[in-house]
Amino acid sequence: MATKVVYFTVDGKPEQAEFRSDDTADELKDTFRAAAEANSDDILKLYNTKGNLINISPKLPENTPDTRYKLEVVALHCNGFPYYMMQIDNVLATQFGVVIKDLESRIEMLEKKVFVENGEIPPVVGELKHKVEHLREKLEGVDHLSWLGLFKDISCGTSLKPFWDKTQSIKKTEEHNRMVFEKFKKISQVQVTDEVREYLRKPTFDNWQWDDPEMIILLRQMYIDLDLVSKFNIEMNVLHQWLYEIYKNYNQVPFHNFKHCFMVAQMMYGLTWLIDLRSVLDDVDIFILLTSAICHDLDHPGYNNAYQINAKTELALRYNDISPLENHHCFVAFEILQKSHCNILRNVSKEDYKRIREGMIRCILATDMAKHNEILNNFKSVMKNFDFKSQEHKSLLLMILLKVADISNECRPMDVAEPWLECLLQEFFNQSDMEKLEGLPVAPFMDRDKVTKSSSQIGFIKFALLPLFEALRELFPVIEKDIIQPVRAALEYYTDMQKALEEEKKKGREAAKQRMDKDVIKSKIQT
Repeated sequence: MATKVVYFTVDGKPEQAEFRSDDTADELKDTFRAAAEANSDDILKLYNTKGNLINISPKLPENTPDTRYKLEVVALHCNGFPYYMMQIDNVLATQFGVVIKDLESRIEMLEKKVFVENGEIPPVVGELKHKVEHLREKLEGVDHLSWLGLFKDISCGTSLKPFWDKTQSIKKTEEHNRMVFEKFKKISQVQVTDEVREYLRKPTFDNWQWDDPEMIILLRQMYIDLDLVSKFNIEMNVLHQWLYEIYKNYNQVPFHNFKHCFMVAQMMYGLTWLIDLRSVLDDVDIFILLTSAICHDLDHPGYNNAYQINAKTELALRYNDISPLENHHCFVAFEILQKSHCNILRNVSKEDYKRIREGMIRCILATDMAKHNEILNNFKSVMKNFDFKSQEHKSLLLMILLKVADISNECRPMDVAEPWLECLLQEFFNQSDMEKLEGLPVAPFMDRDKVTKSSSQIGFIKFALLPLFEALRELFPVIEKDIIQPVRAALEYYTDMQKALEEEKKKGREAAKQRMDKDVIKSKIQT
């Protein structure tokens, strides 16, 4: 029977375990529990060297003593009562005034009292006890949701209700929003230096150096430096309120958050200067591009369209399974603009408003990757005879430009881009974990058991990024140095990473085989 050796640490102590190919997930967990001296109800967490949580399953990759996993027990018993059940009790007590432990204690007391007084237990008491035990079992069946950072009622399967609760943690608190806005107002009178304004135009811009209020200031600066404030008669206090509403409507999810909104807008702003878009597009087009970039992921819940459709969420129902998220982003964008105090379009003509609305909807809907090949092929079909006076051609160009900005992280320096990949994978893993819990289809590129950083990027760069960016280069050769070359360098980086990973796996397999051969020889000698 084939075996594999897994190296790990528990409480700082190095350990190693040998598993057979036919071991089940429960058998793996029992071995890890034994090493950690954990109880059967305790929850185990296993991390790789990058600090990412990995699944304890028969597919657990082999490693080496230099790449040990870290094993943690994160839910110890407290006075005989599991810690995760105490957490569930806290939620039940807060939401419904119910505590499982108290219910069990009261039933036990009732049981003793009735028995002493009557000499027997009535069936109704036994039935009540059975119902409480059943409730406990149901809650214990989803205890792993607690360490996923998720609480979702899946006891009745999926429903047409929204799959995220807007009152829960993905929404920023009002207190947090106020603090950000207060800091924004305090620094809003500060003049952005020429050095920063010049840096803001570069694809190398590093968002990790700036906090949220500062990024709001920089978004404002984009509208000022592109002359959009003056040309569309935008009142400064209205622009401030609009930017604040935009900020509030981005959720605290790993990737599709306000920082992502800023980075897409910053790349669009940078492309505007790099390509000199103002020489070939008019002010309305420039306004559409920048504003669409800022609004393109409003109220994104961190779960993609595939989840929406498969889970039959309210958004999927509302938009008939057609780009549910992108339609929702558009809805939120124009819902914000309906508020007079933050309507940056309130001084534009009816004709310009209609054109801006149509353009923003078209561009934001184009960010649905399900439409990627269709849009790219349509753009390629008009490239040879591209006409900037053609509305059809310009509409395609605007969609392509926003798509480029949306997936442009790999154009940036590696120390800027790689943390974004970590954020994206975390969001993918959160979704695939939930899909597994609900019995929904899981995309391989989102499955933590099947994907690595390098494998996730190689295919994406080859088949999505480069074809898109190279198509845009046909029209604007100037992007070769700042956009195309960094993406090619990223492809080489991740290709080398994948080769190193495969070589490491190969060495691990060879080492395991050598140990097995030695064990066989040793066994024969002993017999």
